[in-house]
Amino acid sequence: MSEKKRVLFLCTGNSARSQMAEGLLHHLAGDRFEVLSAGVAPGFVRPQAIGVMNEIGIDISHHRSKSLDEFLDTPLDCVITVCDHANQRCPVFPGRVKRIHWSIDDPVISASEQMQLEAFRRARDELQQKIRTFIQETD
Repeated sequence: MSEKKRVLFLCTGNSARSQMAEGLLHHLAGDRFEVLSAGVAPGFVRPQAIGVMNEIGIDISHHRSKSLDEFLDTPLDCVITVCDHANQRCPVFPGRVKRIHWSIDDPVISASEQMQLEAFRRARDELQQKIRTFIQETD
């Protein structure tokens, strides 16, 4: 059996999109991938991200926001940026690292709680669709 491919999801704060992506890929194909996430300016895991992931049966409440610096010396197979800011600031990783960029709208918006939840659900659903395609295309 071959080694698991190591995938790093990267966004600005490692608070929403990259956290949801980490949870989704781990849930959908964790047997095939070692899944990591980080941010260029880490903060905290947003409760809305935890909530909308719970809606689909994935618990990311144990996740913590991590700095990209933690993974600069980690051998990676793939880095997926999930926001434009992180894509612009993503460093070059050593070795043959595949870079993928998904421009996912930031769900952190100034709006009512209900509108914020809808934005988080849209981001989660778009990530889930892209991750399903990624899994099918990665062998």
